[in-house]
Amino acid sequence: MALCLFHRCLCVLLVAMMLGLGAQCDHTEPPCGAYTPGDIILGILASVHSKVKDLPARIRPDQYTCIDFDLIPFVQSLAAIHTIETINDSGFLPGIRLGYLMCDSCVYATKALHCVEQMLAVNGSFPVLSNYSDFTSSVKAFLGERYSELSIPVAKFLSLYMIPQISCTSSSPALSDKSRYASFFRVIPSDVYQTKALAKLMKYFNWDWVGVVTLDDDYGKPALEKFLIDSGKEQICVEFQEVVPNYLGSTDIAKRIKELADKIRRSTAKVVLLILRPEHVEMLFKELIKTNTSRIWIASDAWSTARFLMKMKDINKVGDIFGFTFLTGMIPGFEDYLKNLRLAPGERNDFIREYKQIRFNCSQQSEHTSPLACNVTDPLEANDDYLLSAVDLTEAYNQRVAVYAVAHAIRNLLKCNDTACSGDTNLLPWQLVSILREINFTLDNKTYSFDQYGDFENAYDLISWKKNGDERVPEVVGQFLIKNEEVEVNDHKIPWNNKTVPLSRCSVTCLPGTEKSISNISCCYTCTNCSEGYYSNETDQLTCKKCPEGSWSLPGSRECQKWSIWFLEWSAAYSIVVMIGTVIGALLLVFSFIFYILHREKPFIKGILVISCLMKFGLMVSFGGVILFLGSPNIHVCRAQQTMYGLGFTLCVSCILVKALHIFLELMSSNPAKQRELRKFDKPFVIIGILTAIQALICIFWMVFDPVDVEEKQSKTQLLTLNRLCTQGFMYGFGAMHVYIALLAVVCFGLAFKGRDDETDPIVFSMLIHLFAWLCFIPIFITQYDSRPIVQISGIMVSNYGVIFCHFAPKWFKILSEKTLETVKTPVAPLTNDSDSGVISNFTSDLRESTHSIPQSRFSIAESEPSNWDISSLHLSEVSIASFRRRRQRSWRSKSLRPRRRTLSNL
Repeated sequence: MALCLFHRCLCVLLVAMMLGLGAQCDHTEPPCGAYTPGDIILGILASVHSKVKDLPARIRPDQYTCIDFDLIPFVQSLAAIHTIETINDSGFLPGIRLGYLMCDSCVYATKALHCVEQMLAVNGSFPVLSNYSDFTSSVKAFLGERYSELSIPVAKFLSLYMIPQISCTSSSPALSDKSRYASFFRVIPSDVYQTKALAKLMKYFNWDWVGVVTLDDDYGKPALEKFLIDSGKEQICVEFQEVVPNYLGSTDIAKRIKELADKIRRSTAKVVLLILRPEHVEMLFKELIKTNTSRIWIASDAWSTARFLMKMKDINKVGDIFGFTFLTGMIPGFEDYLKNLRLAPGERNDFIREYKQIRFNCSQQSEHTSPLACNVTDPLEANDDYLLSAVDLTEAYNQRVAVYAVAHAIRNLLKCNDTACSGDTNLLPWQLVSILREINFTLDNKTYSFDQYGDFENAYDLISWKKNGDERVPEVVGQFLIKNEEVEVNDHKIPWNNKTVPLSRCSVTCLPGTEKSISNISCCYTCTNCSEGYYSNETDQLTCKKCPEGSWSLPGSRECQKWSIWFLEWSAAYSIVVMIGTVIGALLLVFSFIFYILHREKPFIKGILVISCLMKFGLMVSFGGVILFLGSPNIHVCRAQQTMYGLGFTLCVSCILVKALHIFLELMSSNPAKQRELRKFDKPFVIIGILTAIQALICIFWMVFDPVDVEEKQSKTQLLTLNRLCTQGFMYGFGAMHVYIALLAVVCFGLAFKGRDDETDPIVFSMLIHLFAWLCFIPIFITQYDSRPIVQISGIMVSNYGVIFCHFAPKWFKILSEKTLETVKTPVAPLTNDSDSGVISNFTSDLRESTHSIPQSRFSIAESEPSNWDISSLHLSEVSIASFRRRRQRSWRSKSLRPRRRTLSNL
């Protein structure tokens, strides 16, 4: 069996040599640096070297010379080779052995195309056909390239032949376009998701002011464009965008890196996204470490797990580093493979040979390796565990997945079972493309498949570079789930300084209760307080939200509060005072009514009893209207409180006006004939009825055409309070009602003041009190909306009490004083003086004449028959002797008549 296997390998090697492969890989700097024979050959494109020597000076299509050995792609190529050997040893493809052919692209797209051309060449030449449907070559599928800049031209080239290409790290979104890259596949997501993950990460930590540095290649440019779109959606602003040359051998790259470092030092952004290769990052960090410049760095997948960067000198000075990495895992048996790295019989691998020469012969050709004493006899046989610590082996797991994807496609195409494969190994490469698009396989208990764009849709791991002495080690602190496009972060795993997330913002955070006032740049703004009735309960809200119905907020509020409804509650102190005042006023009116009834025979009460009762009734109605101002109002209460006061107090003032009119008419003329003519207007009940009816009409028109209502209006004095008050419409009806009462009061005052006497003093003072009270309250009523009920109540109470104490209280005092004097029985001295007796005699005579000459009326003092009047009945009456004398004296002065010829009828 072993002999057969040896013969088979020998035959494959001879076939390869016949195809020119052996000759192609036999140069001093061979384009094919590694291969092993097999029934089906897989091509491996790996940029083990990072530069092409003297590329800027290249003027002829000479052979390329690659320099700067890079451990990361070297270990990744070893992972692919190890997986191929594992599949061969496992019998996964029974009777079929996979071989490989590896070429170094040296991170140069033209060199990558040269590799592909030579790997597909037949007999040393590349065929040009009109139809490539039957084209076949020894290489049936390609693995690689690492960088999108190289994968894009290779994918375009291979799409001509429909040879499948599977990349493990090229993430450019352009490669998802199947119309241009029909045979390209990758076992990672597109950068469409990576830029979303980067933007979501910045949003998670509230970093909205960042800088971005990218490469000037087909990877960096689309990544930048996509990031700007995704960051804009997350309200993240980019302070600066810098581009550096992709090619490390560029003559001005060192200068460009220094300029970039200066730019970062001057910037205010504390977070910088680097979409670069690890070598670019190394050069930049060295510049920044010189000045101890620290930032928060966000790594693209290209360098997020670069172990040699984690071991840089003074790496801890650059600041915190985060990044996203693709699917990772441990490859079974890979560590032992690296610790015992040897070439198998019939295998060629110039890269292993070069690595061991560098590692054990102290030939310091790479900055990423450390020298070891030259004490080994045969470097190819010498081994150590250096690669296990120099490179993150989990990053190479995708190579295992990619190889198994091709192996499963071959197994399906060749119809393999557990014992044999029935298909022809000289398969056409394009046949694998359709199978890969539909394939679904399981590896290490995980299921994998390509989507319609040839991509995997698995998650990203969020990596934090944790400090470990003078070095850094990667630690998974979260992930980005592609399905829901959300970042999940384990915050407790991130050791922030002072346990506080650093800020990277153009402006300070707008706290709840404020909103952003944005300038030209959306991330640069000032914070302004929410206006009244609006609120914000989160930081950095663009606009404040309006309070829901039934709630309100003060300026700068974080939340809304339900309105506190204010009205004159029954339990309020002012309401209690009003109720007490109203009850006292009502009791005084009841007392006055009873008092007047009990003393109705008194001359100065008997004539005015009915009018006084009407006045009391009007005041009682007015007091009732005051009570309606208390409690929560409704439209019916609002109407009643205004009309009760208007009609009640109008009735009272009408009665007073009738009394003032009567006195005025009595004093208008001393001519009895003229007085009889004027008394035609002395119709008290008619006047009272007409004047009150006019007020009733005013109230009716008010309630119909300018109705009152209930409104809730924000209080100017009490915060978050709505005053539930009665409105007065447009104030026309309200004003007309009060103006009408004031007009009646002015007429009363004028009539009383014209005929001023002891009887008119109550009228004058009560109307003055009423007018003065409302003149004082009007400015307050107009300017203090919240206090309108209190103002109106106070005005009504003052007016009502003014009438009570000016019109009714003097009568009580007079009657009570009269009773007090009657209890003192003082003997009257005989009238012996002729002069006094003459005066009294004349007074009596004139009084009788007056009572016959003046017609009786309700306001006349002659209520009884003249024969019944006696001088003793005039004691403390409304027309006393003293009053008679004063009137006679005034008449004498004006008429120059003798006193004894004047009678009461002339007064």
